[in-house]
Amino acid sequence: MSGDIFITEETIEGEGDGPLTGKSVAVKDNISTEGVRTTCGSAMLEEYVPPYDATVVTKLKGAGATIVGKANMDEFGMGTTTETSAFGATENPVAEGRVPGGSSGGSAAAVAAGEADLALGTDTGGSIRCPAAFCGVVGIKPTYGLVSRYGLVAYANSLEQIGPIAPTVEEAAELLDVVAGADEHDATTRDEGNNSDYANAADGDVDGLDIGVPTELVEGAEEGVVEQFWDAMDDLESQGATVHEVSLPSVKHAVEAYYVIAMSEASSNLARYDGVRYGHSGGYDGNWNEVFSDAREEAFGDEVKRRILLGTYALSAGYHDKYYKKAQDARAWVKQDFDSAFEDVDVLASPTMPVPPFELGESLDDPLQMYLADANTVPVNLANLPAISVPAGETDGLPVGVQFIGPKFGEKQVIRTGSALE
Repeated sequence: MSGDIFITEETIEGEGDGPLTGKSVAVKDNISTEGVRTTCGSAMLEEYVPPYDATVVTKLKGAGATIVGKANMDEFGMGTTTETSAFGATENPVAEGRVPGGSSGGSAAAVAAGEADLALGTDTGGSIRCPAAFCGVVGIKPTYGLVSRYGLVAYANSLEQIGPIAPTVEEAAELLDVVAGADEHDATTRDEGNNSDYANAADGDVDGLDIGVPTELVEGAEEGVVEQFWDAMDDLESQGATVHEVSLPSVKHAVEAYYVIAMSEASSNLARYDGVRYGHSGGYDGNWNEVFSDAREEAFGDEVKRRILLGTYALSAGYHDKYYKKAQDARAWVKQDFDSAFEDVDVLASPTMPVPPFELGESLDDPLQMYLADANTVPVNLANLPAISVPAGETDGLPVGVQFIGPKFGEKQVIRTGSALE
């Protein structure tokens, strides 16, 4: 099934006229759709059909959008390449033989290939921005709490957000206008009220804007990526923005802190899939412990098993303070550094990914390489901030993305800045 963009190709029609009438939308397969399979890219949920719609799906239908399928993804959102899906890898439609990024690779590939006008992905540590950068499209990771997570199959609750992927900044902002807002089913959401007109912020006006470039998020990137990034900064300066370097010392520890926290939350969230209460049941013999073990061994992939084991270890007696507590302390430090930086700048900028798209199969045998590739994106999730990835040219014929990060609920700043590069 290599090359598949959709896990389930089943159309869900919109309801009446609205701002997305006539638009087709691909929905990542960890977002619940009533009556349509939602697998999370896992054999564990291969036959799961939700009895309800996620809030964002209800909003899409109410806006008149047509959902054209459930997009492929890394299993339970755990990956950077969309190769850990139980249903086969997705190939990058704009870079033959390369990955589309992950974990929302199917969503970005659908937009890049013209299989959908727009898409919804989820971003736990860069899973919208990474595939947007790798596929040469636009992806927005909203502030935590701007978009309801009701109906999203949980991976790491304190980090993940649903967000839009689109060909242009304005179209991504239009989709964000539809899905943003408070939800009685999700107590973490916030109603921005009259401040939620994000599409009109895509006016490209950066005259007088102060852009900070964290040196720590540029130093580790490949030379071709760095060249495209600085060309983008020169473009913004020519439009009246001011660009200068800043320092975020804490981000050196962000990847380690992120993976301890994310894996710990995953080990808790995925405990429900035991073949009895939820998930794959193979009709095994034996007591509950044996059935539980057999179901998870058969239905979970290697990366999911790895993260459950590491997360369980980090939360275990005797190791909680050594790992999980320290990771939360590092998270607080990352947030403090961002807050301090935004006292002096309007937005922060960096390469979205430090490398161009991997070759298919390149990183499967080296999970650490995959984890380290998230160095520029995970700090944003730790601090619960908004960010956008926009195309910024190519290196050796491969797409490069630039990331703009804003203060909490500063979506309009990053949308405006991103639109100036189009």
